[in-house]
Amino acid sequence: METIRRNILQPIKDLWSLIVGLKVTGKYFAMKQVTVHYPRQVIDDENLKTYAGHIELVGKPKDPCMPRCISCQMCATSCPSGCIKVTKQKAPKPTPEQQKAMEEAKAKGEKVKKPAAPKNPAGFMLDYSLCSLCGTCVEVCPVKSLRFSNDIYLVGTSRDDFKFDLLERLRSQAEPRCDAPASKKQ
Repeated sequence: METIRRNILQPIKDLWSLIVGLKVTGKYFAMKQVTVHYPRQVIDDENLKTYAGHIELVGKPKDPCMPRCISCQMCATSCPSGCIKVTKQKAPKPTPEQQKAMEEAKAKGEKVKKPAAPKNPAGFMLDYSLCSLCGTCVEVCPVKSLRFSNDIYLVGTSRDDFKFDLLERLRSQAEPRCDAPASKKQ
């Protein structure tokens, strides 16, 4: 019985496996090619929209140079790779007149309200060389201030080439509409 299985049934199973494999290969051989021969060809806009590259900030609808980000740090806390660093802005120092008025109000027993820090971040850095592209930062953002970029032709010669100042990148993308100069790279 063992010789029949080894000499007749096993070759039939092997031949069937070969036929199934050739059928799959033939199916994809006849299909239209989906890869692109860069740099002779470029990705069309329809396919570029589906690409999820590194993250970038989304500007406000009325002021595209100002990010929607409220510096809540949810993206940085949820990032498993630790590649996002958000720096909050400091509260402005009160002028001497404001300081004097606050002291007088405090002396009267009134509740003094100190100037609040602006919600938009002072710095938003991404180390793309550490990013695992999990997309958790985009999902947890409460104000939808992050999205994936379509920057498909990203190259560099060192790890520092993949450290992005996303605030500067946002301003450079909306530069014709920005009045304020771009901040210095941190």
